[in-house]
Amino acid sequence: MTPVGTEPELDDRILGGWLGRIAGNMLGKPVEQGDLWTRDRIDRYLRRAAALPLTDYLPEPADEGLAGALRPEWRQCVRGRIHGSCRDDDVDYAILGLHLLETHGFGFSTEQVGDLWLLRLPYLQTFTAERAAYRNLANGLKPPLTATYDNPYQEWIGALIRADAYGWASPGDPRRAAALARRDAVLSHTGNGVYGAMFAAALIAAAFTAPGIRDALEQALAVVPASCRLARTVRRVASLHATRLPWEETLATVAEETAGLGWIHTVPNAAVLTAGLLYGDGDFTRTIALTVRGGLDTDSNGATAGSVAGVLTGARAIPAQWTDPLEDTVRSAVFGFDGVRISELAERTVRLARTGA
Repeated sequence: MTPVGTEPELDDRILGGWLGRIAGNMLGKPVEQGDLWTRDRIDRYLRRAAALPLTDYLPEPADEGLAGALRPEWRQCVRGRIHGSCRDDDVDYAILGLHLLETHGFGFSTEQVGDLWLLRLPYLQTFTAERAAYRNLANGLKPPLTATYDNPYQEWIGALIRADAYGWASPGDPRRAAALARRDAVLSHTGNGVYGAMFAAALIAAAFTAPGIRDALEQALAVVPASCRLARTVRRVASLHATRLPWEETLATVAEETAGLGWIHTVPNAAVLTAGLLYGDGDFTRTIALTVRGGLDTDSNGATAGSVAGVLTGARAIPAQWTDPLEDTVRSAVFGFDGVRISELAERTVRLARTGA
Protein backbone atom coordinates (compact mmCIF):
# COMPACT_ATOMS: atom_id res chain seq x y z
CA MET A 1 0.00 0.00 0.00
CA THR A 2 1.35 3.44 -0.91
CA PRO A 3 1.77 5.75 2.13
CA VAL A 4 -0.85 8.51 2.33
CA GLY A 5 0.82 11.42 4.09
CA THR A 6 0.15 12.03 7.74
CA GLU A 7 -2.63 10.56 9.83
CA PRO A 8 -4.54 13.88 9.94
CA GLU A 9 -4.33 14.00 6.14
CA LEU A 10 -5.80 10.51 5.83
CA ASP A 11 -8.58 11.45 8.24
CA ASP A 12 -9.39 14.56 6.21
CA ARG A 13 -9.40 12.75 2.89
CA ILE A 14 -11.66 9.93 4.06
CA LEU A 15 -14.06 12.44 5.61
CA GLY A 16 -13.89 14.31 2.29
CA GLY A 17 -14.90 11.13 0.49
CA TRP A 18 -17.94 10.62 2.71
CA LEU A 19 -19.01 14.26 2.56
CA GLY A 20 -18.43 14.38 -1.18
CA ARG A 21 -20.47 11.25 -1.82
CA ILE A 22 -23.41 12.49 0.21
CA ALA A 23 -23.32 16.04 -1.20
CA GLY A 24 -23.03 14.81 -4.80
CA ASN A 25 -25.88 12.41 -4.24
CA MET A 26 -28.09 15.16 -2.80
CA LEU A 27 -27.25 17.47 -5.69
CA GLY A 28 -28.33 14.95 -8.30
CA LYS A 29 -31.29 13.38 -6.56
CA PRO A 30 -34.11 15.77 -7.64
CA VAL A 31 -33.38 15.14 -11.34
CA GLU A 32 -32.66 11.40 -11.11
CA GLN A 33 -34.55 10.20 -14.16
CA GLY A 34 -32.28 10.21 -17.15
CA ASP A 35 -34.89 9.60 -19.81
CA LEU A 36 -36.75 12.72 -18.64
CA TRP A 37 -34.02 14.96 -17.23
CA THR A 38 -31.63 15.22 -20.16
CA ARG A 39 -28.58 17.50 -20.14
CA ASP A 40 -30.51 20.15 -22.04
CA ARG A 41 -33.51 20.00 -19.73
CA ILE A 42 -31.37 20.22 -16.59
CA ASP A 43 -29.61 23.30 -17.95
CA ARG A 44 -32.91 24.92 -18.97
CA TYR A 45 -34.13 24.38 -15.38
CA LEU A 46 -30.96 26.02 -14.05
CA ARG A 47 -31.08 28.95 -16.47
CA ARG A 48 -34.69 29.64 -15.55
CA ALA A 49 -33.60 29.89 -11.91
CA ALA A 50 -30.50 31.96 -12.79
CA ALA A 51 -28.41 29.13 -11.31
CA LEU A 52 -25.76 28.75 -14.01
CA PRO A 53 -22.92 28.29 -13.37
CA LEU A 54 -24.11 25.78 -10.75
CA THR A 55 -22.29 26.41 -7.48
CA ASP A 56 -24.77 25.13 -4.88
CA TYR A 57 -27.55 22.57 -4.50
CA LEU A 58 -30.36 22.76 -7.05
CA PRO A 59 -32.73 25.69 -6.64
CA GLU A 60 -36.41 25.13 -5.96
CA PRO A 61 -38.59 24.68 -9.07
CA ALA A 62 -40.11 27.86 -10.45
CA ASP A 63 -43.63 26.42 -10.74
CA GLU A 64 -45.76 23.38 -9.92
CA GLY A 65 -45.32 21.93 -13.39
CA LEU A 66 -41.58 21.68 -12.90
CA ALA A 67 -42.04 20.39 -9.36
CA GLY A 68 -44.12 17.50 -10.65
CA ALA A 69 -41.29 16.37 -12.91
CA LEU A 70 -38.77 16.16 -10.05
CA ARG A 71 -38.23 13.18 -7.81
CA PRO A 72 -40.70 13.10 -4.88
CA GLU A 73 -37.83 13.70 -2.42
CA TRP A 74 -36.84 17.02 -3.98
CA ARG A 75 -38.12 19.05 -1.04
CA GLN A 76 -35.38 17.63 1.19
CA CYS A 77 -32.66 18.06 -1.45
CA VAL A 78 -32.87 21.63 -2.78
CA ARG A 79 -30.99 24.62 -1.46
CA GLY A 80 -32.48 26.21 1.64
CA ARG A 81 -34.45 23.07 2.59
CA ILE A 82 -31.68 20.60 3.41
CA HIS A 83 -31.37 19.50 7.04
CA GLY A 84 -29.16 16.44 6.95
CA SER A 85 -29.03 14.01 4.06
CA CYS A 86 -32.17 12.35 2.78
CA ARG A 87 -32.15 8.54 2.49
CA ASP A 88 -30.80 7.07 -0.72
CA ASP A 89 -29.41 3.72 -1.83
CA ASP A 90 -26.21 5.40 -3.05
CA VAL A 91 -25.41 6.17 0.59
CA ASP A 92 -26.97 3.02 2.04
CA TYR A 93 -24.51 0.84 0.13
CA ALA A 94 -21.51 2.87 1.30
CA ILE A 95 -22.70 2.25 4.85
CA LEU A 96 -23.22 -1.45 4.13
CA GLY A 97 -19.71 -1.69 2.68
CA LEU A 98 -18.26 -0.19 5.83
CA HIS A 99 -20.34 -2.50 8.02
CA LEU A 100 -19.30 -5.50 5.95
CA LEU A 101 -15.59 -4.76 6.41
CA GLU A 102 -16.07 -4.15 10.13
CA THR A 103 -18.03 -7.38 10.55
CA HIS A 104 -16.15 -9.81 8.31
CA GLY A 105 -12.84 -8.09 7.58
CA PHE A 106 -11.11 -7.72 4.23
CA GLY A 107 -11.43 -11.47 3.61
CA PHE A 108 -15.24 -11.35 3.38
CA SER A 109 -17.01 -13.66 0.95
CA THR A 110 -19.68 -12.86 -1.63
CA GLU A 111 -22.07 -15.02 0.38
CA GLN A 112 -21.47 -12.79 3.42
CA VAL A 113 -22.39 -9.74 1.35
CA GLY A 114 -25.72 -11.39 0.57
CA ASP A 115 -26.29 -12.40 4.18
CA LEU A 116 -25.75 -8.78 5.26
CA TRP A 117 -28.29 -7.53 2.73
CA LEU A 118 -30.92 -9.91 4.06
CA LEU A 119 -30.14 -8.91 7.64
CA ARG A 120 -29.75 -5.13 7.29
CA LEU A 121 -31.40 -3.88 4.08
CA PRO A 122 -35.16 -3.72 3.40
CA TYR A 123 -36.16 -5.43 0.17
CA LEU A 124 -38.18 -2.45 -1.08
CA GLN A 125 -35.11 -0.21 -0.74
CA THR A 126 -33.31 -2.25 -3.40
CA PHE A 127 -33.70 -1.70 -7.13
CA THR A 128 -32.93 -3.33 -10.50
CA ALA A 129 -30.05 -5.83 -10.21
CA GLU A 130 -29.93 -5.61 -6.43
CA ARG A 131 -33.62 -6.43 -6.12
CA ALA A 132 -33.23 -9.39 -8.50
CA ALA A 133 -30.26 -10.68 -6.49
CA TYR A 134 -32.08 -10.10 -3.19
CA ARG A 135 -35.06 -12.08 -4.46
CA ASN A 136 -32.76 -14.86 -5.60
CA LEU A 137 -31.06 -14.92 -2.20
CA ALA A 138 -34.39 -15.14 -0.42
CA ASN A 139 -35.32 -18.06 -2.68
CA GLY A 140 -32.19 -19.92 -1.64
CA LEU A 141 -29.94 -19.33 -4.66
CA LYS A 142 -26.19 -18.84 -4.16
CA PRO A 143 -23.69 -16.64 -5.99
CA PRO A 144 -22.95 -16.44 -8.87
CA LEU A 145 -26.45 -17.67 -9.78
CA THR A 146 -27.90 -14.76 -7.77
CA ALA A 147 -26.50 -12.44 -10.44
CA THR A 148 -27.60 -14.32 -13.52
CA TYR A 149 -30.99 -15.89 -12.78
CA ASP A 150 -33.93 -13.76 -14.02
CA ASN A 151 -31.84 -10.59 -13.85
CA PRO A 152 -31.87 -8.34 -16.95
CA TYR A 153 -29.93 -5.60 -15.13
CA GLN A 154 -26.57 -7.33 -14.83
CA GLU A 155 -24.57 -4.51 -16.43
CA TRP A 156 -26.42 -1.62 -14.84
CA ILE A 157 -24.85 0.83 -12.39
CA GLY A 158 -25.83 -0.79 -9.07
CA ALA A 159 -22.51 -2.51 -8.32
CA LEU A 160 -20.57 0.66 -9.11
CA ILE A 161 -22.45 2.63 -6.45
CA ARG A 162 -21.54 -0.01 -3.85
CA ALA A 163 -17.78 0.37 -4.34
CA ASP A 164 -16.77 3.43 -2.34
CA ALA A 165 -16.02 1.83 1.01
CA TYR A 166 -13.49 -0.49 -0.62
CA GLY A 167 -11.66 2.48 -2.12
CA TRP A 168 -11.70 4.50 1.11
CA ALA A 169 -10.40 1.52 3.09
CA SER A 170 -7.59 0.88 0.58
CA PRO A 171 -5.90 4.30 0.23
CA GLY A 172 -3.21 4.20 -2.44
CA ASP A 173 -3.93 0.54 -3.27
CA PRO A 174 -6.30 0.48 -6.27
CA ARG A 175 -5.74 -3.21 -7.01
CA ARG A 176 -6.87 -4.31 -3.58
CA ALA A 177 -9.84 -1.94 -3.73
CA ALA A 178 -10.85 -3.43 -7.08
CA ALA A 179 -10.54 -6.98 -5.77
CA LEU A 180 -12.80 -6.18 -2.82
CA ALA A 181 -15.34 -4.46 -5.08
CA ARG A 182 -15.37 -7.41 -7.46
CA ARG A 183 -16.17 -9.83 -4.61
CA ASP A 184 -19.18 -7.65 -3.72
CA ALA A 185 -20.29 -6.96 -7.30
CA VAL A 186 -20.58 -10.56 -8.49
CA LEU A 187 -23.49 -11.07 -6.10
CA SER A 188 -25.69 -9.13 -8.54
CA HIS A 189 -23.75 -8.20 -11.67
CA THR A 190 -21.68 -9.54 -14.56
CA GLY A 191 -19.46 -8.07 -17.29
CA ASN A 192 -19.31 -4.28 -17.39
CA GLY A 193 -21.46 -4.13 -14.27
CA VAL A 194 -18.63 -5.77 -12.34
CA TYR A 195 -15.92 -3.81 -14.16
CA GLY A 196 -17.68 -0.57 -13.23
CA ALA A 197 -17.48 -1.44 -9.54
CA MET A 198 -13.80 -2.38 -9.84
CA PHE A 199 -13.06 0.82 -11.75
CA ALA A 200 -14.83 3.05 -9.21
CA ALA A 201 -13.18 1.43 -6.18
CA ALA A 202 -9.75 1.65 -7.79
CA LEU A 203 -10.33 5.26 -8.82
CA ILE A 204 -11.19 6.26 -5.26
CA ALA A 205 -8.20 4.38 -3.83
CA ALA A 206 -5.89 5.96 -6.42
CA ALA A 207 -7.19 9.46 -5.62
CA PHE A 208 -5.44 9.31 -2.24
CA THR A 209 -1.98 9.31 -3.81
CA ALA A 210 -2.31 10.24 -7.49
CA PRO A 211 -0.92 13.65 -8.49
CA GLY A 212 -4.13 14.44 -10.36
CA ILE A 213 -7.35 13.03 -11.72
CA ARG A 214 -5.93 11.87 -15.06
CA ASP A 215 -3.31 9.75 -13.29
CA ALA A 216 -5.98 8.34 -10.96
CA LEU A 217 -8.09 7.39 -13.99
CA GLU A 218 -5.12 5.62 -15.59
CA GLN A 219 -4.55 3.61 -12.42
CA ALA A 220 -8.24 2.70 -12.30
CA LEU A 221 -8.26 1.60 -15.94
CA ALA A 222 -5.36 -0.73 -15.20
CA VAL A 223 -7.56 -2.99 -13.02
CA VAL A 224 -10.19 -3.81 -15.67
CA PRO A 225 -9.79 -5.57 -19.03
CA ALA A 226 -8.47 -3.08 -21.57
CA SER A 227 -10.86 -4.36 -24.23
CA CYS A 228 -14.07 -4.14 -22.18
CA ARG A 229 -16.58 -1.54 -23.29
CA LEU A 230 -16.30 0.39 -20.03
CA ALA A 231 -12.54 0.85 -20.42
CA ARG A 232 -12.87 1.79 -24.10
CA THR A 233 -15.52 4.39 -23.25
CA VAL A 234 -13.51 5.94 -20.41
CA ARG A 235 -10.46 6.17 -22.67
CA ARG A 236 -12.63 7.75 -25.37
CA VAL A 237 -13.75 10.49 -23.00
CA ALA A 238 -10.15 11.07 -21.89
CA SER A 239 -8.97 11.34 -25.49
CA LEU A 240 -11.68 13.86 -26.38
CA HIS A 241 -10.82 15.90 -23.29
CA ALA A 242 -7.17 15.87 -24.32
CA THR A 243 -8.09 17.49 -27.65
CA ARG A 244 -9.65 20.40 -25.71
CA LEU A 245 -13.09 19.59 -27.06
CA PRO A 246 -15.73 21.41 -24.96
CA TRP A 247 -17.45 19.37 -22.24
CA GLU A 248 -20.84 19.52 -23.96
CA GLU A 249 -19.42 18.23 -27.24
CA THR A 250 -17.54 15.43 -25.53
CA LEU A 251 -20.71 14.20 -23.86
CA ALA A 252 -22.73 14.54 -27.05
CA THR A 253 -20.14 12.50 -28.96
CA VAL A 254 -20.01 9.70 -26.42
CA ALA A 255 -23.80 9.69 -26.00
CA GLU A 256 -24.11 8.88 -29.71
CA GLU A 257 -21.57 6.10 -29.37
CA THR A 258 -23.34 4.51 -26.38
CA ALA A 259 -26.90 5.06 -27.63
CA GLY A 260 -29.27 2.24 -26.85
CA LEU A 261 -27.69 1.11 -23.59
CA GLY A 262 -30.20 2.97 -21.39
CA TRP A 263 -29.75 5.65 -18.76
CA ILE A 264 -28.93 3.29 -15.88
CA HIS A 265 -26.35 1.18 -17.74
CA THR A 266 -22.83 1.35 -16.31
CA VAL A 267 -21.06 2.35 -19.53
CA PRO A 268 -22.76 5.67 -20.46
CA ASN A 269 -22.78 6.68 -16.81
CA ALA A 270 -19.05 5.99 -16.57
CA ALA A 271 -18.65 8.40 -19.49
CA VAL A 272 -20.58 11.15 -17.69
CA LEU A 273 -18.56 10.51 -14.52
CA THR A 274 -15.23 10.59 -16.35
CA ALA A 275 -16.12 13.81 -18.14
CA GLY A 276 -17.17 15.48 -14.91
CA LEU A 277 -13.91 14.50 -13.23
CA LEU A 278 -11.66 15.55 -16.12
CA TYR A 279 -13.38 18.83 -16.94
CA GLY A 280 -13.80 19.56 -13.22
CA ASP A 281 -10.01 19.33 -12.98
CA GLY A 282 -9.76 18.89 -9.21
CA ASP A 283 -12.24 21.62 -8.29
CA PHE A 284 -14.86 20.04 -6.03
CA THR A 285 -17.79 22.28 -6.97
CA ARG A 286 -17.12 22.24 -10.69
CA THR A 287 -16.66 18.44 -10.65
CA ILE A 288 -19.97 17.54 -9.05
CA ALA A 289 -21.85 20.30 -10.89
CA LEU A 290 -20.65 19.16 -14.32
CA THR A 291 -21.28 15.51 -13.45
CA VAL A 292 -24.88 16.13 -12.40
CA ARG A 293 -25.50 18.43 -15.35
CA GLY A 294 -24.32 15.53 -17.53
CA GLY A 295 -27.63 13.77 -16.89
CA LEU A 296 -28.42 10.00 -16.85
CA ASP A 297 -28.23 8.55 -13.30
CA THR A 298 -27.55 11.95 -11.78
CA ASP A 299 -27.54 11.09 -8.08
CA SER A 300 -25.31 8.03 -8.52
CA ASN A 301 -22.85 9.86 -10.77
CA GLY A 302 -22.84 12.91 -8.53
CA ALA A 303 -22.16 10.70 -5.52
CA THR A 304 -19.18 8.92 -7.09
CA ALA A 305 -17.75 12.14 -8.51
CA GLY A 306 -18.11 13.76 -5.09
CA SER A 307 -16.39 10.83 -3.43
CA VAL A 308 -13.39 11.02 -5.78
CA ALA A 309 -13.20 14.82 -5.63
CA GLY A 310 -13.60 14.79 -1.84
CA VAL A 311 -10.68 12.39 -1.47
CA LEU A 312 -8.56 14.49 -3.84
CA THR A 313 -9.23 17.76 -2.00
CA GLY A 314 -9.91 16.60 1.56
CA ALA A 315 -12.88 17.66 3.67
CA ARG A 316 -11.38 21.00 4.71
CA ALA A 317 -11.28 22.15 1.08
CA ILE A 318 -14.93 21.33 0.30
CA PRO A 319 -16.88 24.61 0.23
CA ALA A 320 -19.25 25.09 3.16
CA GLN A 321 -22.38 25.42 1.00
CA TRP A 322 -22.07 21.68 0.33
CA THR A 323 -21.27 20.45 3.83
CA ASP A 324 -23.05 22.76 6.27
CA PRO A 325 -26.61 21.78 5.22
CA LEU A 326 -25.77 18.10 5.80
CA GLU A 327 -25.54 18.85 9.53
CA ASP A 328 -23.19 15.87 10.00
CA THR A 329 -26.21 13.55 9.76
CA VAL A 330 -27.20 10.68 7.47
CA ARG A 331 -30.65 9.18 6.98
CA SER A 332 -30.37 5.53 6.05
CA ALA A 333 -32.56 2.48 5.50
CA VAL A 334 -29.73 0.25 6.73
CA PHE A 335 -30.93 -1.23 10.02
CA GLY A 336 -29.10 0.34 12.95
CA PHE A 337 -27.58 3.26 11.02
CA ASP A 338 -30.39 5.79 10.55
CA GLY A 339 -29.32 9.18 11.94
CA VAL A 340 -25.65 8.23 12.23
CA ARG A 341 -23.08 11.04 12.13
CA ILE A 342 -21.07 11.43 8.95
CA SER A 343 -18.01 12.11 11.09
CA GLU A 344 -18.53 8.79 12.88
CA LEU A 345 -18.75 6.89 9.60
CA ALA A 346 -15.52 8.55 8.50
CA GLU A 347 -13.74 7.73 11.78
CA ARG A 348 -14.76 4.09 11.49
CA THR A 349 -13.51 4.01 7.89
CA VAL A 350 -10.19 5.52 8.95
CA ARG A 351 -9.71 2.71 11.48
CA LEU A 352 -10.18 0.16 8.70
CA ALA A 353 -7.81 1.99 6.38
CA ARG A 354 -5.11 2.13 9.04
CA THR A 355 -5.32 -1.52 10.01
CA GLY A 356 -5.72 -2.71 6.44
CA ALA A 357 -6.78 -6.20 7.49
